[in-house]
Amino acid sequence: MDFLYKKVLKPVLFLVDPEVIHDLFVKFGELLGKCKVARFVMNRVYGYSDLSDISKVVDGIKYRTPVMLAAGFDYNGRLSRILPSLGFGGEEIGSVTAHPCEGNPKPRLTRLPKSQSIIVNKGLKNEGVEALIVRLKHENAKRLKQGAYARDFVMGISIARTNAQCSSDIETGIDDYAYSFRRLNEEGIGDYYTINISCPNAFGGEAFTSPDLLTKLLIRLSGVMTAVKCTKPVYVKMPINLPWEKFDELLKVIDFYKLAGVVIGNLNKDYGSLGIRAEAPDEYAGGLSGLPCRALSTDLIVRTRKAYGRRFTIIGVGGIMSVADAREKFDAGADLVQLISGMIFEGPGLIREICEGV
Repeated sequence: MDFLYKKVLKPVLFLVDPEVIHDLFVKFGELLGKCKVARFVMNRVYGYSDLSDISKVVDGIKYRTPVMLAAGFDYNGRLSRILPSLGFGGEEIGSVTAHPCEGNPKPRLTRLPKSQSIIVNKGLKNEGVEALIVRLKHENAKRLKQGAYARDFVMGISIARTNAQCSSDIETGIDDYAYSFRRLNEEGIGDYYTINISCPNAFGGEAFTSPDLLTKLLIRLSGVMTAVKCTKPVYVKMPINLPWEKFDELLKVIDFYKLAGVVIGNLNKDYGSLGIRAEAPDEYAGGLSGLPCRALSTDLIVRTRKAYGRRFTIIGVGGIMSVADAREKFDAGADLVQLISGMIFEGPGLIREICEGV
């Protein structure tokens, strides 16, 4: 199946607009997830079936495998019933925003195959937090009927501010984060939450990647956590283009407000880091996924673990295109890993290979 994907299916898929293919795969995956036979077949082909127990307990949550689908793929929460059959131990849904968002003008995805990267300029396209709550309530009820295999699947939720000019000022942006965070907690949706402060594709840019503004945001969210009695882990998704000194300033704020950990990290905004610079347009329009993120994220994981020991849970994301790349993240200090681009370029069999390689 891996050979079939790489040599037959991928060359055909890569002739079509990547957003069209993404939407097709989400619809197809949602359909497969509704069918017991389809889930069984996919698990036989792609699922992790080794007798070795590779489960991990992180912040009180058990992950059947330490490999997750990163935020940015299943942003409307449609795939939780099929992903366990692909070897994933969980997924990060979103990023979700307080209001529905159409995203940035097309093209929102551009493949850079020679550089093993994708320019992502989605602009936080999603149906909004209220629609997500309704869907996940329904999905949770369905998963409870699927047996322990599906029930053990972890669903984190990434939260961002709505990509609209009306949400671009600081106070309104904080209100936007707080509304989504409060509503998810009130409804008991999600096993953990990630505060995405580092999306480069929205109005106002990365406003909360400075210590003073991150402090304002976390003061507000800490108040919400107290009011709704949030007992679930809360992480922050970090930028990877900051120098260590600036990155560490953000970690100090996160440490002060006693959040559980960090996701390292988000898209690479340096087009100069591409293997083939000519693949990308001259003007910046979106961040780079895949291989250009690998070294930056791994270095920051190493530095964070060295500086803070076991204080933070670290979820490693960026440039995991092989088993060796996943091992590199774990060796650097990551507790869990997440990926998207590796699955697209290498096929869904990569998840099983990483699980077996662990």
